[in-house]
Amino acid sequence: MNVVLTKPWTVDQFLSWAARQEGSFEFVGRQAVGMTGGTARHNRITTNIHAALRSRLRGTPCSYYGPDLGVRTIGENVRFPDALITCIKFPDTERIAPGVVIVFEVLSADSGRRDRIEKVREYAAVASIRRYVIVESSSSGLLVLHRREGDAAFTALTLTGEDTLTLPEVGIEVPVAEFYDDVDFAEAAPTE
Repeated sequence: MNVVLTKPWTVDQFLSWAARQEGSFEFVGRQAVGMTGGTARHNRITTNIHAALRSRLRGTPCSYYGPDLGVRTIGENVRFPDALITCIKFPDTERIAPGVVIVFEVLSADSGRRDRIEKVREYAAVASIRRYVIVESSSSGLLVLHRREGDAAFTALTLTGEDTLTLPEVGIEVPVAEFYDDVDFAEAAPTE
């Protein structure tokens, strides 16, 4: 569901409005774009990502968040990834994360184009983002887009369930299989 705004809102006005809504929204092209609810599989994978990040980032200067903390991308756009990592301390009252270095998006049946095309362009425009991890939900596998510097193009790397995701920006490694603990692919529907 897209909500066309009747006047040009600022990001702060959008965030204030979105906080009062029952559903989840992103702010794209001056429109509030509704995010559909995820499946149980999507939720389990997201929970596994958070558990893996939590155990490895504890005691470091970096923290993980998501999916309720936004990332400001191109222009006024605000995206809410399934998980993100920042190494900057900021007030707990913030709705936008500063200095995001890694972003995770779990694919769903309706998010393939958005996550693989639109969000790649948007996250590439954020100089602090060094790694964008696109997590498959119909089978185990990752598409990892990474770069050394904020103005460089992303380089792609694919990983399967037998591989390990290395995140040198925050000094951790996670076996890809850990993101898929207790996930049953027997009834997996294909994603775009």
